[in-house]
Amino acid sequence: MSKKKQPLSAADIAAQSQLQEEVEIQRAFETGITTLRDLISPSSIEIHSDYFRLGTKYGRTLYVYGYPRSLYTGWLSSIINIDEVIDISMYIYPVDTGIIMKNLTKKVTQLEASMSINNEKGKVRDPELEAAVQDAEELRDQLQVGAEKFFRYGLYVTIYADSLDELQFVQHKIETIFGQQMVFSKVASSQQEQGMNSTMPQCSDQLQIRRNMNTGAISTSFPFTSADLTQEKGILYGINMHNNGLVIFDRFTLENANMVVFAKSGSGKSFTVKLEALRSMMIGTEILIIDPENEYQRLCDAVGGAYIHLSLNSDVRINPFDLPKVYDSEDANDALRANLATLHGLFRLMLGGAAGALSPIEEADLDQALIDTYARAGITSDPLTQNSTPPTIMNLFDTLLHMGGTGPSLAQRLRKYTTGIFAGIFSQQSNIDINNQMVVFNIRDLEDELRPVAMYIVLSHIWNVVRAQQKRRLLLVDEAWQLMQYEDSAKFLFSLAKRARKYYLGLTTITQDVEDFMSSKMGRAIVANSSMQLLLKQSSSAVDVLSDVFKLTDEERKRLTNFPVGQGLFFAGPNHVHIQVVASDTEESLITTNPVETTKNAAEKY
Repeated sequence: MSKKKQPLSAADIAAQSQLQEEVEIQRAFETGITTLRDLISPSSIEIHSDYFRLGTKYGRTLYVYGYPRSLYTGWLSSIINIDEVIDISMYIYPVDTGIIMKNLTKKVTQLEASMSINNEKGKVRDPELEAAVQDAEELRDQLQVGAEKFFRYGLYVTIYADSLDELQFVQHKIETIFGQQMVFSKVASSQQEQGMNSTMPQCSDQLQIRRNMNTGAISTSFPFTSADLTQEKGILYGINMHNNGLVIFDRFTLENANMVVFAKSGSGKSFTVKLEALRSMMIGTEILIIDPENEYQRLCDAVGGAYIHLSLNSDVRINPFDLPKVYDSEDANDALRANLATLHGLFRLMLGGAAGALSPIEEADLDQALIDTYARAGITSDPLTQNSTPPTIMNLFDTLLHMGGTGPSLAQRLRKYTTGIFAGIFSQQSNIDINNQMVVFNIRDLEDELRPVAMYIVLSHIWNVVRAQQKRRLLLVDEAWQLMQYEDSAKFLFSLAKRARKYYLGLTTITQDVEDFMSSKMGRAIVANSSMQLLLKQSSSAVDVLSDVFKLTDEERKRLTNFPVGQGLFFAGPNHVHIQVVASDTEESLITTNPVETTKNAAEKY
């Protein structure tokens, strides 16, 4: 028995009507709300037969339809790393091996039959037909044992530009790169909407233009060929010109924190190094700089650093006999011996000149004189005695003068550093304080003969400070080729590079004289012990040297001689990228050495 439906009262009808009205109002409200889709969508879309337009941007989708017989690994990298705005999509569909085996068997039979018919008719053999049979049989054998699998492969490229002319230009670039590799592409005529959707990140293959490929061929299309040097921590070095990404890197995360910078004059090496120093200070790194050309004073003054001007007329004194204040028991026991070895190299440089040659007898007498000089000051290998006031070169001079053998002769050769033309600066007790986040040693006004000696002594002093207290530090040695001219100073610089990591130090070696630096055995060793390298614009002769060391490609060789200012090859561990160094206006005003910019900044200041 069916139940009779009761009629709605007037109140129920009014309630339902009100509810329906509220639902419609809510729907209308939600329709008017701005969503993420609204924010990212273009203002308009126009679809044409051979291009489409998204707002003010023009786009065009191409598909690849032809491939050579064999593909080499990384053949797609030239497209992926092209300096244009493009979207690339790959669609890979696995195919059942059993079906492919049947088709291959059938195909081989047909091809062999065609070859037999041609032979019977006396036709000239067809190399293309023979190659096809051989390829089909090899593929069948590999599929049979599971060494290969079979796929259907679709490759689409969508390009973008600001005008149709520019779009045509980019298309020509893409087709040229493909054509050089015997890869053929076409515009997706009358299918631009489907092409655009196929290259969107929504996994929708609406073009469905595919080619048969085995595992080996598809593996050569591996798309992740662009080096990425972006870390969560570190400083910004510049822009990765391969993919417009940021090169953010912490050099202390590498095997060692050493870096070499090679560049010709005016290519931006000092600018780059100063920018790194400034940004490193922002994360608490201490900066120590040897400045041979007075390039770092403005930066040093701006950050409140200590600027130490070394010259024969200055009051600055550095005693090479200073010992490090070390707290590690192993280092403490070895402090005197290590400093004696350093002093041996220094005095060979001071007494022997460029040749650095002392006879074995002179070496023995010098060694004994150094030990005796420390002993007279109350300093022995016992760490408890090493807090005594160290001797000076004046004390060594006196020791040599009053000992037998070659001592008096060595004393006379040392006289110019004690009472002669170079007296004072290195023959008295140290009076400098480098307790600052940035310390710059200016050696520009030193005589050419004294400059390598000064660099050696300053490096030795810095090394003592580094060993005394471990902190995150960078040591910048500009114009390092001056040290590489002399065997002992080159060896000392190499020893710093080799031992820097233990003391949380990163050594940056900067030079524009690549040939001189790399001709030295120690120079190549320093490069080998530097996990980071920066190669800016080079002369043609320098490129030949660097190409051998860094195993550069032909394209990289060409680039090195034509890089604009601030661009170069940035090596970090196993990766390297084409980098563009960029700075803010404030940073640039502090670090530029361009005379035009310097004059402009001075005029604006006043």
